[in-house]
Amino acid sequence: MANILKNEKSPYLKQHENNPVDWMPWNKETLLKAKRQKKPIFLSVGYASCHWCHVMAHESFENPETANIMNSKFINIKVDREERPDLDSIFQKSLGILTGAQGGWPLSMFLDENAVPFTGGTYFPPKQMQGRPSFNQVLDNVSKVYSENRDKIIAQVSQLQNIFKELNRKNAVLKQDLEPYAEKIIQYLDEENGGFKGSPKFPQFYIFDTIFYFYKKNNKSNFFKPVEILLNKISSRGIYDQLEGGIARYTVDDKWIVPHFEKMLYDNILYVNLLNNFLQKEKSDYLKNKLVQTIKFINSNFISENNLLGSAYDADSEGIEGKYYVWDYHELENILKEKFLIFKKKYLISESGNFEGSNILVENNIENLKSEELLVINEAEKILLNERKKRVKPFFDDKVQIDLNCYWLYSNLYSSLLLDDEDLYKTTINTINIISKKLTKNIYHCYNRDKIEVDVFLEDYVYYCLLLITLYEINNDKVSLDKCINLMEETWKLFFNKDYNLLQKNISNSNDLFVNPIDIADNNIPNGNSMFLLICNKLKNITNDKSWFEKIDILSKEFNTYINFNFSQMFSYLKIIDICEENITISFHGKLNEIEKIKKNILKDFMGNISIIYKESEEDFFAIVCKNQTCSEKLKTLYDINHYIQNNLK
Repeated sequence: MANILKNEKSPYLKQHENNPVDWMPWNKETLLKAKRQKKPIFLSVGYASCHWCHVMAHESFENPETANIMNSKFINIKVDREERPDLDSIFQKSLGILTGAQGGWPLSMFLDENAVPFTGGTYFPPKQMQGRPSFNQVLDNVSKVYSENRDKIIAQVSQLQNIFKELNRKNAVLKQDLEPYAEKIIQYLDEENGGFKGSPKFPQFYIFDTIFYFYKKNNKSNFFKPVEILLNKISSRGIYDQLEGGIARYTVDDKWIVPHFEKMLYDNILYVNLLNNFLQKEKSDYLKNKLVQTIKFINSNFISENNLLGSAYDADSEGIEGKYYVWDYHELENILKEKFLIFKKKYLISESGNFEGSNILVENNIENLKSEELLVINEAEKILLNERKKRVKPFFDDKVQIDLNCYWLYSNLYSSLLLDDEDLYKTTINTINIISKKLTKNIYHCYNRDKIEVDVFLEDYVYYCLLLITLYEINNDKVSLDKCINLMEETWKLFFNKDYNLLQKNISNSNDLFVNPIDIADNNIPNGNSMFLLICNKLKNITNDKSWFEKIDILSKEFNTYINFNFSQMFSYLKIIDICEENITISFHGKLNEIEKIKKNILKDFMGNISIIYKESEEDFFAIVCKNQTCSEKLKTLYDINHYIQNNLK
C-alpha cells in the first residue's frame, strides 16, 4: 500500500500526502479494503488550521517507526472534518460514549473492520508522559486487543447503535416556557471576564445571541450584562487581532489574553452576528469599530476562488505558534520609535511579555486617552500592521464551504443595514450572485479551485435558503422566494429521517456511517434543524401553505422532547422556537415603490426575528403588524409603524 492523499483536493489532506503513513481517504474502496484484510482502522480527523493536528503529525505521522506500526497493523484513514461534518459529529459522540472523554481535534479513533468505533482519543504524545501512554504504545495495545478479541469487538455494533438511539430518547414535554432555560445558564458565567468560567475559554457566541434575544424581548438586565461584558472583553484582549480585526478560536487562559491563534471563518461569523444584534439595540462606537474592522478583514483576507471565502488561517507560521502575531518589547520600541511611549498607553506591553517572552497586544483602559494621542496610536498601529505583513503568513485553508459562505453573506446583509453601508450592501449582493450561479444546477458542500470535492450536507441547503429568504425580505425578490421554497421542499425530501422525525446531517439514502448522523445540538454554527425551522416559519407566514405548518409541528414537537436534558447545547433552538411562537409578521400592502426607508428601519430592528410579507397592489401604501393572531390596524407612515411596534412589540 502507499499514501494516496496526493489525489485529494482538501488542503488538510494534502498536508499529509508525504507522510510515511499509508493514508487513505474515507470512501467505499478504503472501507472494503479493511473488510477484505480483516484489519482494524485507525481514523484521524482534523482540519488544516488545527495546531495540535500539526503537532501530532510532526511527532508521529512523520516518524518512520510510528508509520511502520500503523501501516503493518491498521488501515489508516485521514479525514478533513470540514469536508465531512457528519462523520466528525458521529465519531466525536462515539468517543464520549466509549471512553467518557471529551472530544476535540485531532480526533484519533480506532474502528473495527466494519468501520464501527471501539475506542479512541484525541492527541497522543510520541513518548509516555504524565501518565499518558505514547502513541506507539497505544497502537501496539489496540492492535493486540483487537486481534485477541476481534469477534467480541465486532459484535458490539448493535450495542453501540442502541446507545445512539438512547441518546435520542424522548421526554413528555411538548410545549413550555423557554426563557427559564436562558436564566439557568447565567449561573455558569464569568461575571468579571465574560463567557463561561474556567479555561480553555471558547466564546460560544450562539448562546449569548439567545440570551440577548430574551433581553430584547423582556428588557431584563440580567440578560444584558453577560453579553455586554463578553463583547467588550473579547474585543479588547488577545483573542481579538487588534491590528487587523477578527478573532481567534479560543484562549488557553480564562481572561481572553492568550489565544490559540488559528482564525476560523465560522467563529468570526458568529462574532459579527452577535455584534449586529447588540448594536441594533445598544449604541457603542467602540464595538461598531470592531464590527467594521472584522468585516473588512474577513472580506479582504479570506478570499479564495471566485471571490468566495476560504475556511481558516493556521495558528502557526514557520512552524511556531503565534509567530505572525506577537511582538518582542524591544522590537516594538525600535519600530515605533517616538510613538512607542504613547502606544504603551493603549496596550499592556512589558519586557517579560504575556506569551513566551513576547507580547500579544491587549488593550488597556482607553477611555482617558486624548484625541491627539489616539491619532498617534492609529499611526503606530498602521506601522505595525505594515511591518507584520512582511512576515510569513500562517497557512490559509482556501477550501470554500457553502454553508459558511451563505451564513457570512447573510450577516453582511444585516451589517450593511445596521451600518447604513451601501458599498457593503452592493458588494454582498454581487457575491450572492456569484454563489447563486455556482449553485444553479447542484449544491455541494466544498469547492476548491473550482473542483467539486464533497457532496452536500443539510447545513448547505439550509443556510443557502436563509440567504434566499432574506433577499426576499429585503428586496421583495420573488425569484429568490420561489427558489427558497423549491430548495426547502427538496431539503425535506433529501434529509428528513422518518424514524427520528428530524433532518439528518447527510442525505438520508446515501449514509456511509454505522448510524444516522442527526444533530439537535449547535456546534460551530446553529444546527441545521433549528435553522430549517426558522425558515419554515417565514414561509408559513408568507405563503400560508399548510405543508409548512405541518413541518413546523413535526420538528418543534420533536425538539421539545430533548430540551430538558440537552438545553445547554440547543440555544439556537430556544431562540428560534420562541420566534415561531411569538410569530411577528409585518406585511406591506399596496404601492411599494416608496417604502425603502420604512423597510430598512424595520429590518434593522428585527432582521431574522420577524417575517416580512409583500402584497403589492394599486392601493395606497399601508402596513399591518401582527403578533400571533393579533394584528394592528392599517399603518400608513413610518411614525405609525414605529409607534405601534414600540407599544406592542418591544
